[in-house]
Amino acid sequence: MYLTVIMDWYSRRVLAWRLSNTLDTEACVEALEEALGCYGAPEIFNADQGAQYTSESFTTVLHAHGVTIRMDGKGRWVDNIFVERIWRNVKYEDIYLRAYDTPSALQAGLTRYFRFYNTERRHQALNRQTPDAVYFAHPQAKTAA
Repeated sequence: MYLTVIMDWYSRRVLAWRLSNTLDTEACVEALEEALGCYGAPEIFNADQGAQYTSESFTTVLHAHGVTIRMDGKGRWVDNIFVERIWRNVKYEDIYLRAYDTPSALQAGLTRYFRFYNTERRHQALNRQTPDAVYFAHPQAKTAA
C-alpha cells in the first residue's frame, strides 16, 4: 500500500492523506485537492521528485492555485525531513504494532492514528504542543471544512 500525506510544515499538521494500492497520481491529486479545498493554498509546496509529484496532473493543480513548487534535491532526504519523520512515526507508533491484515483495516487504523497525531500527540519541536494547537493558533490558519 502507498500512503500520501499533505502536511503543513509549520505545525506538522496532517491536512489530508490517501492510501492507494498502486503508485499512481490519482490518490496524490485527491489528497492535494482535499487539503487545498479545506485549508487554502500555501505559498510554497515542497515535494520529492517522485513521478506522482512531478506529473502534469499534480503540478497543474498547484499551478492553478498559484502555488510555487519546490522539489527536493536528488538524494537529499533532509530536504523533506518533516515527511520522513512522519513516515517513521506512523510505522513505529502504529503500523508495526498492529500489523494490519487488510487494506480496509489499514485505512481504519490510519484514520485513528492521524486523528491522534493531530489532536493528542505532543511534539518536542512544537514546544510540547499538538499540531492542531499550533496550526489553529497561527494567524494564517484556516478553519477546517
